[in-house]
Amino acid sequence: MASLFKAYNTLLIRRPMLAQCATAAVLFGAGDIIAQQAVERRGKEHDFARTARLTFYGGAMFGPAMTKWYQLLNRIQFKSPTKAIVYRVWLDQCILTPGAVVVFFGSMAVLEGKPREAVPRIGAGYVPTLLRNWCVFVPTQIINFWLVPPHLRFVVVSVVSLFWNTYLSVANANATKLAESAIEEKQVEKIEG
Repeated sequence: MASLFKAYNTLLIRRPMLAQCATAAVLFGAGDIIAQQAVERRGKEHDFARTARLTFYGGAMFGPAMTKWYQLLNRIQFKSPTKAIVYRVWLDQCILTPGAVVVFFGSMAVLEGKPREAVPRIGAGYVPTLLRNWCVFVPTQIINFWLVPPHLRFVVVSVVSLFWNTYLSVANANATKLAESAIEEKQVEKIEG
């Protein structure tokens, strides 16, 4: 196990984009599997396309964006370690996260072939997801920026994200249902109106 961690650590240093994209893909996919099997109890009715979409999103969208984001945050110099922690957490949670939540729900709608649902889905899932994100990731990022070496910060976020991705998968499924209902109601209103 120690040699596996050493190899992964070496890969993170030598090929950060590859390592972090693969990590994000695996953890987003695993989060969806946990969501479908442990939370939604879908059993044999598992939606493999949904797992594939989330795996793709993690590896092709989230992984590259977060790799570049952490590289940027690590390059910014601050006058004191305390200011570095405060400003990095603030930048992460107040600048990046609000946009990332919009991108997540919008991307899922597009990847599902339902671009018309993007705006209603964002409307249904945005505020509760953002608030819950802050409850999970503000403390995580304080610890992350305070104690974790820069090349391992993405890994820490990724491990916490396994549980967060489970939540996102369920939140997206719920937002999809709300968006579909909102679209159907508007269509009925148009017909009746």
